[in-house]
Amino acid sequence: MRFEISKVLDAIEGRVCTDPSLARAVLDLAEVIRFQDLDGGRPANLLRLGMVIDALARELEEDSVPVYAIVPRALLSDADLTSNERMVVRRWADDGLVEVLDQPGDRMLELADLLGLPVLTRARLDGLRGRFPWVAEQPGRVLAPVPGAGGPVFIAHVGGGNVPVAGTRSATGAKLLARQWRCPEPGCALFGAAGGGAFADLRAERAPAGQPPPTLRNGVPTCPRHGARLGDAGPRPRTEVLAVRVGGLIRRRFVLTEGQAVLVGRAPEQQGGIVLGQWLNDEARRWISRNHVRFELRVGEVIATDVSTNGSGIRPSGSLAEQDRIPLKPQQSRVLSANDMVELYPGVQIGRADELPSGAPFTPTSVMAEAPTMAMRLPHA
Repeated sequence: MRFEISKVLDAIEGRVCTDPSLARAVLDLAEVIRFQDLDGGRPANLLRLGMVIDALARELEEDSVPVYAIVPRALLSDADLTSNERMVVRRWADDGLVEVLDQPGDRMLELADLLGLPVLTRARLDGLRGRFPWVAEQPGRVLAPVPGAGGPVFIAHVGGGNVPVAGTRSATGAKLLARQWRCPEPGCALFGAAGGGAFADLRAERAPAGQPPPTLRNGVPTCPRHGARLGDAGPRPRTEVLAVRVGGLIRRRFVLTEGQAVLVGRAPEQQGGIVLGQWLNDEARRWISRNHVRFELRVGEVIATDVSTNGSGIRPSGSLAEQDRIPLKPQQSRVLSANDMVELYPGVQIGRADELPSGAPFTPTSVMAEAPTMAMRLPHA
């Protein structure tokens, strides 16, 4: 069972991040893992995070949905967690996948305000409604995970409903995310060029684009983990969020950064390439090359270059009519307009995330698929 739990924790790890372009909701990890009535198990269980992530994916009707987790520092040594769970949370902290704070305070709502994210919490938040009026005004921005028949479901604090609703980034958030920030503390996982952890080199390469927003103390950008004033390291590279849709369902999103091409295909050889193989049928696997399309962002323009054997197609303005399809031959490039999609194979499309809706019966890829049944007990509805 220990091996199975390690596998599911690895799967959950792939759904936590501090990248403001990818995170779909913000939550307090300590609160989530103590939602004991979700499974009726032990007082604290890291697997409950996986249950909440699965519920979020179901409601958003999208696979591979990441969350932005706030972690009180005391959780790193919490005796209610197993030694393996504590080790995993520490690794997430060292690799900058979660944000660790001495006193989380209202950082969860600050992040939701800066990034326009929904909040997953059972807390009432009454004392913070003056600073963040949207808590009491916007239905679906704050939701409580509660037990359901097949796992957690959500209930909105305001207006009812169960679907998390994103807001818009605040003007302050837009300004903070337009700049790169550096923490004076050596090896800072969030605002350092590099640091400890297994993914230090990757983080050093991608930190400027995926960096979270600083916290503000008296209007000064500050590192939330170290409490140190951050230095302005210049403008942040431009980014564009693209999404992969297979069979009408958004399977994952990825960030395209200026100066860093991304390969998409059946099983790209490039580190950080987007692997499609797990979602393809046999015929699609035979058609789609290992490296099929290269995406680049140049001067704000998304450029798609076919690097495959069989070629691709462009769907202008997202049209699926066959007469509108424009062939993209091997080694041919095209600048994508706002609503254009690249079609690698019928039903396998890539486009800007905001312009690529999910519209298929949803069968989620659960992060809990490897969880042993004796570790989790779903309560009756």
